[in-house]
Amino acid sequence: MSIRENTEQWESEYLSPYAALSRNSKGRDVKEAPCDIRPVYQRDRDRILHCKSFRRLKHKTQVFLTPKGDHYRTRLTHTLEVSQNARTIAKALRLNEDLVEAIALGHDLGHTPFGHAGERALDKLCSNGFAHYKQSVRVVEKLEKGGRGLNLTVEVRDGILNHRTEGTPFTLEGKIVRLSDKIAYINHDIDDAIRGGILAEEDIPLEFREILGFTTRERLNTLIHDIVLNSLNQPDIQMSDKVEKAMRDLRSFMFESVYTNPKAKGEESKAQNLLEELFSYYMAHPEAMSEEFTMMLEEGEDAKEIIVCDYISGMTDQYAIGKFEEFYVPKAWNV
Repeated sequence: MSIRENTEQWESEYLSPYAALSRNSKGRDVKEAPCDIRPVYQRDRDRILHCKSFRRLKHKTQVFLTPKGDHYRTRLTHTLEVSQNARTIAKALRLNEDLVEAIALGHDLGHTPFGHAGERALDKLCSNGFAHYKQSVRVVEKLEKGGRGLNLTVEVRDGILNHRTEGTPFTLEGKIVRLSDKIAYINHDIDDAIRGGILAEEDIPLEFREILGFTTRERLNTLIHDIVLNSLNQPDIQMSDKVEKAMRDLRSFMFESVYTNPKAKGEESKAQNLLEELFSYYMAHPEAMSEEFTMMLEEGEDAKEIIVCDYISGMTDQYAIGKFEEFYVPKAWNV
């Protein structure tokens, strides 16, 4: 019996009856020989961790555009915090930790430069629309590995697609990531907003803090414990009504106080204008894109505007700014 088979046997004996077992995966679009060491979700996690899109997350905006300071979250640190929250919950519930980690690490691979401001810009520019959760699936199915994609399992792709608020993942592991994403961004965005002088802890309504906690640490502890206690040995991932309502109301408070705050979001119109100009440039000069994207254009499977959106959405903040300066900002003339 191989190491992988031993691990799969351990899963069947130890994990919850509601867990997504590796040996029961719906599989990949392109069949592959199994690894002798790693079950399928471990392989998916490793593929995501080593792909180029994952590395670029470290230079993509979470909430604050190009912040001055080393401790503000990026899209990468957000992803890692989601993964840690999800793994803690999955382990406590005896669900598949490899699956939640793979989904969590891949859930934001399709995010644009400049966060949701960039997403809104591309959504307006592309006639088919643009949504980061759909783009994350497109990244792993087609854009990575020179057009071959990562060939991930159905369960991981479903979790990535359905991590948004309106999503309904078909595995409990996917549902864990969906909640962990909200837990992570609500709490780390509070932390960053306090660091940026936009918010003080005392500005958070007392009714929320009395239920969830008076610090980021206390709130994380409350939310994670509530999910574990209410989901243990249950066929669903759920929270108590009281804590869920407090989290939902706190999220609404953050939208009003931070996500639409001019101090935090005042530069967003500039970022959107920048991406609009890049979109216009690449639509007129598609040959300026990298080779793998010009090849996609020649193959003709997708419309030019979709491929241009693919290219721009994969950029980091600084790369997008650099390309804008290259195309539109006059250079000094050296005599």
